[in-house]
Order: sequence, then C-alpha cells, then structure tokens
Amino acid sequence: MTLDTVKHATENPEAAQPWKELGLKEDEYARIREILGRRPTGAELAMYSVMWSEHCSYKSSKVHLKQFGEKVPENDAMLVGIGENAGVVDVGQGYAVTFKVESHNHPSYIEPYQGAATGVGGIVRDILAMGARPVAVVDPLRFGAADHPDTKRVLPGVVAGIGGYGNCLGLPNIGGEVVFDPCYQGNPLVNAGCIGVMKHEDIHLAKASGAGNKVILYGARTGGDGIGGVSVLASETFESTGPAKRPAVQVGDPFQEKLLIECTLEIFKEKLVDGIQDLGGAGLSCATSELASAGSGGMRVELDTVPLRDATLSPEEILMSESQERMCAIVEPGKVERFLEICEKWDVIATVIGEVTDGERLEIFWHGEQIVDVPPRTVAHEGPVYHRPYARPSWQDALQADDAAKLPRPATAEELKDQVLKVVASPNQASKAWITDQYDRFVQGNTILAQPEDAGMVRVDEDTNLGVAMATDGNGRYAKLDPYAGAQLALAESYRNVAASGAKPLAISNCLNFGSPEDPDVMWQFAEATRGLADGCLQLGTPVTGGNVSLYNQTGETAIHPTPVVAVLGVIDDVTRRTPIAFKEEGQLLYLLGDTAEEFGGSAWSGVVHDHLGGLPPKVDLERERLLAEILISASRDGMIDAAHDLSDGGLVQAVVESCLRGGNGARLVVPDGLDAFTFLLSESAGRAVVAVPRSEELRFTDMCGARGLPVTRIGVVDGDAVEVQGQFALPLSELRTAHTETIPGLFA
Repeated sequence: MTLDTVKHATENPEAAQPWKELGLKEDEYARIREILGRRPTGAELAMYSVMWSEHCSYKSSKVHLKQFGEKVPENDAMLVGIGENAGVVDVGQGYAVTFKVESHNHPSYIEPYQGAATGVGGIVRDILAMGARPVAVVDPLRFGAADHPDTKRVLPGVVAGIGGYGNCLGLPNIGGEVVFDPCYQGNPLVNAGCIGVMKHEDIHLAKASGAGNKVILYGARTGGDGIGGVSVLASETFESTGPAKRPAVQVGDPFQEKLLIECTLEIFKEKLVDGIQDLGGAGLSCATSELASAGSGGMRVELDTVPLRDATLSPEEILMSESQERMCAIVEPGKVERFLEICEKWDVIATVIGEVTDGERLEIFWHGEQIVDVPPRTVAHEGPVYHRPYARPSWQDALQADDAAKLPRPATAEELKDQVLKVVASPNQASKAWITDQYDRFVQGNTILAQPEDAGMVRVDEDTNLGVAMATDGNGRYAKLDPYAGAQLALAESYRNVAASGAKPLAISNCLNFGSPEDPDVMWQFAEATRGLADGCLQLGTPVTGGNVSLYNQTGETAIHPTPVVAVLGVIDDVTRRTPIAFKEEGQLLYLLGDTAEEFGGSAWSGVVHDHLGGLPPKVDLERERLLAEILISASRDGMIDAAHDLSDGGLVQAVVESCLRGGNGARLVVPDGLDAFTFLLSESAGRAVVAVPRSEELRFTDMCGARGLPVTRIGVVDGDAVEVQGQFALPLSELRTAHTETIPGLFA
C-alpha cells in the first residue's frame, strides 16, 4: 500500500477519503482542503478529525463559553485562567493551587471500569502538566434509575475504576456526588476533578518555544487502545441499541502513572522543561499541535520514533491513539541528557521524537517521508465555530406551569413522618458510604474533611495549616425546569458548601453535561445555563478558571437533563478551624440561617413521593448566598459554631438527619412561627444552612447575624437519640440509620 505522503496527496487530489467515517462534516472536509490548498493526507485527516471533534474543539459551545472570558469578576487570586490544561489560583503563603473537572461519560458507559479509571488518570495528568503535585481527586457521578439492571452493570464498574486507579496513585478521593435519575439511563455522567499544589514559581504552560529545543515523548508506549477514544466517543449520540465501541476506550495503568508523576515532579524540580503537555483526548495530535500552536515557532516530529506496544499501528492510528500515561515535553538540547537520566531512574520510557523549528508549520515524518505539513493553529485552535440554532422548547412553559404546589401534601403527622423517612431512604438522599468507602479518602495524611462532609478539604502546608476545600454540585432537575436558574443554583450550592466548611470560595471549574447540540431545545438549555453561570460568577466574584463541555449525552431522541456541574475551590488559613457537619455535643443550640418559603419545584420530596418534575426551582439570591457565606466563614474562624450543614436536596430534615447520624446525637426541633411543619422540614429554599452553636457563643453569634442582616431562627437543640419534631413525630436514630444506610448496599452490594 502506498504511503499517503504530502507529495502523494498533492499529486492525487481526488483520492477518496473516509472523512465522514471520521466524524467530519462535508463543509469541514472542504475547509481542511482550503486551509492546505490540497487534499489532506491520511495522517492530516486523522489529526483534523480528532482535533475538530466536539470534545476537543468545542465547536458548538465556544460561542457561548466566551462569556466566561468576558464576564470576569475582579479577583486578585487568578494566576492562570481559561486556555491552559487547568486554572491556577493564589492561595497565599507563596502557594498556588490548580484544579479542574472533566468528563469521561461515554467511555464509562461502554467500559465502566476503564472508562472511569482513565478519566481519573487524564485529569491527574492535566494537573501535573501545570507543574503541580496532585493532592486530591473528586468524582461527581450520575447514573440511571437505581433499580435499573444496566445501572447495576455500570455503577459498580465505575466506582471500582475510580477507586482502583486513584487508590493506586495514592490520591485521596475527598468529594463528589452520586445522583440517580432515569434521564441518565444509557448516558451516565462520570466527571472527574483533581486538585494540585505548587509554588508560584513552579507554574508550567503548554507551549513549544525556542528553535532547536527537543520534543520528548515520555511515559507509556503507544497502543491501539483508545484510537479515537474520548474525542470521537464524546462527539456523537449513542444508538438506542446500547454500547458497541469497546475498542475505543483507553486502558489505564495507575502504577505507570504514579511513576510518571514522580518522574515529572523531579524533572520540574531541576527546571528541565520549557513547555509541557499531557496526552489525553486526541493523543499526539493534540499534544503536538497545541504545543506548536501556543509556541513561537513550528515543530518537526519523526513519528516512527514513537515507542509502540503494537508494531502494526499505522501513522494515522499512532496520531489518534489516546493510550494513557503519556506526556510530551519541550527540552533545551543541553538538558536532554539529564531529562533522560531522570526518566531512566523512574523506569519511564523517554524518546526524543522531534524538535522545535523556526518555521510556522507542524511537520510530521514517517521513515523520512513527510506525512503532515499543517499550520498548527488550524488544527488546535482555529477549528469550526458553529452558531447552532436554539430556541426555548415548546414544552418549557407547560413544564413550569405543572407546579409542585398542587401535589397532595401529608394530611397527618404520621403521614409526614412516613414521607420524611421515604425521602431520607431514597437512593439520592441515602448514605453513599458503600460507594465512598471503596475510595481511600485519607492517604497522604493531609485530608481534613471528606465525604459525606459538605466539602472536601486538604492541608496544603503542615507548618501553617493552610488548606483548600472543594465542593462539586449540580441539580439536573432544577436545570430542566429553568436552565439559567439551575446553573446558578449549582454554583450557589457549591459555593455554600465550601463556606459551610469554613473556607473562602475563590474560583470555579465546571463540567457542562448536555444532550445533542444539533437539537435546538438542548442548545437553548446550554445557552441559558452558560449565561446563568457566567452572570452568577460575576456577581459572586468567583472567576471560571477552566472546565469541560460534554455534549451528545443522548440516546436516540432522549437527552439527559441539562446538568451543569460546578466545582468551587476555597481557601482556609487554618484547617484546625474547619467546620464539620456532625452534631457532636448534646446541648448545642440549632439555628436556621436564611429564609424558608414554599419551594418544592424539582425537590426531592416531589420526585420521591410523587414521581413529579414540574414548576419552578427555588429562587436564587446570590447576594444572600454571599452574606450567608461570610457569616459561616466568620463563625468558623472565630469559634462561634461547632457544626454547619448547607440546606439543599431534601431540605432541612435531610441536613439534620445527616448531621445527627454523623455525630451520633439526636435533635429536638420546634417549627418556627409562620411555617407549617411540612414546609419547615422539606422545602428546598436556597441560601440556607443549619448550624450548631455552643451555648456560650449564642449571643455573640446571633448578634453577628443581626448586625449583618441575615435572618437567624433558633429551631432546636442537640439532644437525645431521635430526631423529634415537636408536636409532630419522633424518629429514633436507629431507625433513621437503617433507612439511610441500607438502601445503596441493598441495590448494589
């Protein structure tokens, strides 16, 4: 077979090419020919196909994502923003923290274990590529109905993959969520986040500069697994027949990644690299084109020098392979020998595969024959831009008019008790300990808070006790009812969770999970959610440092609920002052912060008790969220509260039950004047938290709330061995613990 060189492509302009099979549109293929002034070679076509995929190019979303760069709040903490492998913020004392959340949804449905495992591996390498030591991971997860047979296939594999990979790396898994909803049947969401720590001077960027500098590929050998992997899988909908693309899922080796991490950190310590990029989606196609595009010159690569696991791979397959545990570094010639020595020490394969040139082209050769000659920016940064049509769905008004207020409410105290128990035991509100216990949450010894706390928290400096916290949140039910408000509610909840732990929110990353962008209804949801998130971040002063868009989460005509997942990173000066959720001391006074209204649209109660989704989600008041956060942070720092728990899914009673079970103490609650017991317990009004206040601090705490204008209501006391609502019912902790903890093991163990 004739090698499809640049010369051959020029001389054979009409040769048939599989552009459609590679996911390109006819106009995209025509555009590639226009850019090159000829037809592309097979290798060039492979590169453009993966780099112009939805997953890599953001071609349907970038016109909306630009808001995150336009609506940037004033924030002195930002060090590196959108456009790099991950964002970086200043957390004080000379430390910088990098963090990001990404999706590995489609691969995880096809091959749950490897899909989830390599999702963890990929996000860890993104953090490593910024120059940081990865210190913790988080995993927001969403699955179909908890009792569906396919959920029983997918969830155990995903959880095992996350635990297996992260535990082997020695990274604590400190947070995330697990949500069940039939809309995710066939399209589970496996989002993965990572936090890394470094000093300011250690930040590294993905760029290739300096003519003559060497391009070094190091890490695992390149194999046939993952060819077109996430770049192609995440850029189309699944057929209703289910998973059928197993060969495209990458295969991970966490022990190889651990060696790669330590090797890279030693290389950073000796300042041996000028630029670095991990190999994730689109593999070498991405790493070479992005490094060259962000640099000051061109690049020449000898593709036949790439170490292979499979000698039969074609040049196109090598360029498209998404084999894991690989990095690409730009190294000055005088530092190459030392770079290779360190790689050898860590038993990491390293190969010089090319060099930076003083030209403007990315040139790739195969056994001396040129197979790629492209302007790198056209591959990496100047792909298609789609202004997809979008419009408010015809069914949106009817959905919002189907108000949850019309649903029958409990008529007696006994009925209210039964419904509370049903909510607490439902799969979404039940304890996820069966899942999170499979993750090592305390390895490295710096974990301060982990599941089921409101936010995960790790110590950054062992001498000063400086720490960072992260929470991830997103409610697809709210976003289905109102995508703009739903995105802001996700931001508000994550922001509130971080503040409840005692940390000050600094910045966000996001993972925007939606259906097909070719559906105007879905694009409207995406446009509204993006606008809501950008507006919310501007108001709260939390810039978007980066993130991920996952589209085509759709089976046939059925799209998932719009699911913007928001990760908020916060900083705390002294982790010994953090606030847990547990009610640990009898006699602590319980106070409700914020206002409670009759807000049940999209609520856990409406879904669990009535299988209903309709109406409007809770109202968002971001200024109230900011005030609440300030109170929670000040109270934590000054020792005024012993526990705090945000109020969200399941309302007040869910938070109280979780805090009581966590601390092993009951609570006696009194329904405040002006509220009925049902609304008091189960409303999901935003901007609220419940706190446990030592009696000695009651006056100081309530005076602070009053002085700052935050509504504060005494609702009870920590006492006994039951959750008792005066005049209504008492639920023994033993009964609550059984209801709360046995649901998930009963489904999956």
